Amino acid sequence: MLNIQDSFQAREIIREGKYCGYTTGAANQHVQGNLVILPTEYAVEFAAFCNRNPKPCPLIGMGTPGDPFLNSTLGELDIRTDLPKYRVFRYGELVDEPTDIDSYWQSDLVAFVLGCSLSFELPLLEAGFRLPHIEKGTIVPMYITNQQCNPAGRFSGPMVVSMRSFPKNQIKEVMHITGKFPSVHGAPIHVGDPSAIGIKNLYQPNWGESPDTLPEDHVPMFWACGVTPQVVIQKAKPSLCITHSPGCMLITDLLNKDLAV
Repeated sequence: MLNIQDSFQAREIIREGKYCGYTTGAANQHVQGNLVILPTEYAVEFAAFCNRNPKPCPLIGMGTPGDPFLNSTLGELDIRTDLPKYRVFRYGELVDEPTDIDSYWQSDLVAFVLGCSLSFELPLLEAGFRLPHIEKGTIVPMYITNQQCNPAGRFSGPMVVSMRSFPKNQIKEVMHITGKFPSVHGAPIHVGDPSAIGIKNLYQPNWGESPDTLPEDHVPMFWACGVTPQVVIQKAKPSLCITHSPGCMLITDLLNKDLAV
């Protein structure tokens, strides 16, 4: 577990190859982002996809072709080295999971940074809610649903969600707190029965860790997830796409509190 609360220092440790695990709990005052990198020919369509699907794809940063620094809008960072682990896709197939992407970088690549639900977890903790995955240093379970995104050009497909459970009498407060952060997925898209959104087995997620058995008084709550683009992009099959590995996020210098509305 990366137990560093300074965002620049956390990125420096990652950049030097000293940490390649989950970023849960790291620099928890700061916004963490999902990453998508595509060739320029796909950039306009993907930007439109994000615009049409702000719940799973809340765009908080976008580079220009060949710019790995995102014009410093998110901090002094280099997206080629500053994530613990990446995923590289060619024509929709996962071909590599490197700890840096220097060897893949091209002058026509455009980087997108999407808000991540890790950013509303600090306000939940500050309000007294327990988040077992943070206590254990793991990540939340994530599932492919039957909820279809709004298509844009070559990009279409189902929404991915993350799950956290809370006691029934706390649901309204959790919805109120997370709803203040639309730039990092906001309020949940579904509460209750997983099968209603196409999840057949809550204990067999597509990514992340299987949840512990839910206590009788708990209800599962599902938030739109920034892993959605990975499913959509695999379907679109671009010649090259680079993303974060689930749970291994880009730590920015933006403060979570500044995204609250």
